[in-house]
Amino acid sequence: MNASDILSAVNAGEDKDWEFKSARGGLPVSLWETYSAMANTDGGVIVLGVKEHDGDFEVQELENPARIEKDFWNTINNRGKVSVNLLANSDVRIVPVDGRTVLIVQVPRASRRQRPVFVGQNPLDGTYRRFNEGDYKCNDIEARRMVADQLDDSLDGQVVEYFGLDDLDPESMRQYRQIFSARSPTHPWIMSPDAQFLEQIGAWRKDRATGLEGITFAGLLMFGKDRVIVDPAAVPEFHLDYRERLSSDPSVRWTDRIWPDGTWTANLFQFYQRVVQRLTADLKIPFRLQPGLVRKDDTLVHEAIRETFVNAIIHADFRGQGGIIVEKYRDRFEFSNPGSLLLSVEQILKGGVSECRNRLLQTMFSLLGYGEKAGSGFDKIRQGWASQNWRLPIIEETLRPDRVQLVLPMVSLLPEESVERIKGRFGTKFRKLSPLEVQVLVTADLEGGVSNPRLRQMCNEHPTALTKLLQGLVGRGFLEQDGRGRGTTYRLPGPGDSSHSRDSAHKLTVDSSHKLEEIPPEEIKEMRVLAAPACAGMRLAPSETRHILLGLCRDRYLTANDLGELMNRTPQNLRSRFLTPMVEEGLLVRKYPAEPNRPDQAYTTKH
Repeated sequence: MNASDILSAVNAGEDKDWEFKSARGGLPVSLWETYSAMANTDGGVIVLGVKEHDGDFEVQELENPARIEKDFWNTINNRGKVSVNLLANSDVRIVPVDGRTVLIVQVPRASRRQRPVFVGQNPLDGTYRRFNEGDYKCNDIEARRMVADQLDDSLDGQVVEYFGLDDLDPESMRQYRQIFSARSPTHPWIMSPDAQFLEQIGAWRKDRATGLEGITFAGLLMFGKDRVIVDPAAVPEFHLDYRERLSSDPSVRWTDRIWPDGTWTANLFQFYQRVVQRLTADLKIPFRLQPGLVRKDDTLVHEAIRETFVNAIIHADFRGQGGIIVEKYRDRFEFSNPGSLLLSVEQILKGGVSECRNRLLQTMFSLLGYGEKAGSGFDKIRQGWASQNWRLPIIEETLRPDRVQLVLPMVSLLPEESVERIKGRFGTKFRKLSPLEVQVLVTADLEGGVSNPRLRQMCNEHPTALTKLLQGLVGRGFLEQDGRGRGTTYRLPGPGDSSHSRDSAHKLTVDSSHKLEEIPPEEIKEMRVLAAPACAGMRLAPSETRHILLGLCRDRYLTANDLGELMNRTPQNLRSRFLTPMVEEGLLVRKYPAEPNRPDQAYTTKH
């Protein structure tokens, strides 16, 4: 294996994160920070003996590689240095490179019960994660959440001290019991008094270790009065929001909205009941009869939407930021919740493994017939979307704040207008494309770009095969490559890609960024007032420019193009001089942290 082979491995490893370290003089101290960061994120590969600078790689000789390898194993097995060793012998290899030697370390993603993987003896001071191809130290809150996720007893099963039955909404409990009885008319719990029924479903319990008895967090979140749920002693970050965006008029921010506005009891049960009806209200229902000549007013799409909605609830970290947000567009549904993924995207796609952050909430919904427990929930979602030949769901995890978003596009896998655009661009070359290659180009056309991780959500090809396919399309002039490694994206070449990406009403993105034309005129006016000093041609101090950027990006995502238009600055200048440094300093957060070079990258303030 030579230097070019290593670079080829980097390019072929778009499903992995790579870190190169010189290791001159022995194991670098930063090695363990990177090990912790990769293990706590999505894994990766560390190469010792290769120095990287601005994308150039220099292979350096490891001094006594056998001793380096021995020191590595001694350190990683020292619990005083590193909290856990995740590696097998095959994960660490000495590899010759042009007569020199490098050490390759393959770091897996840690499971929920292994995280946090930390350096030293204190998880609150030695836990790292991977962000924008770099390592950052987690704060106390981030580390504590990983510790909480380790526990077999989920947070929602804990008793909320000083809260009682009077803090629950009687109407919510009555409606829940009514649905439960209709679904299971012979169930023995139907005749139980309220207090006993709450205990049977997990909303009330006695902690035998402490003797504490009362409402569980699950019971409070499901049936609580809204003002009680957000009490500082309960879940003050709790927030629910449904936004319906069906108007083509940019001055109409949403056509319907359900949020805690005081007109309803904002607990999980009421939120679900109100929102699920709106999500499925205009879906077509074929006429079908069940056994017994009973009409079945349901489809695989209905089931997929319910499954996605329940997943957003039962996997949420309700002490995280942003709350549960459900958005309905004309061409897609978007569900997002606070918290990180407890499984990798690969494990979710494979199915068969079930990890749940709020197991009692999962039980409460499953008693009504909603939600899967056997690790098949995502399979049901994909099956529902495949039944309509729609583009498959998109999963995305973002950090700082930790959030998970699932997008359900209601757009054909191969829309005729997209295929015709690509045919018109490439002419006779189009005929030589395979079906999968056509799908790749259509994805790049519809979504503004395509990546290895996105394709893995759409097909069963091996990541390396997908990278070869993508790079083959680059070599033949069908795509342009942007970035490398995990952050690599591919776009259609030439000026044609930008016009369609900006203007097509059918463009799909995971992004819910506030494009300028979608922001209400009164907000645009306020933003232009804030940006006025920059637009007036005044020479501003860097601190003033930063102040304007922070103000414009507060509570919304804006792209460099949006900011450039507002401030009369070139997007490239803003990105290189301000946006990228402000992200590195923690002042701004990228919408797509794993893909820093994506053309539709957007920025918001750190909350």
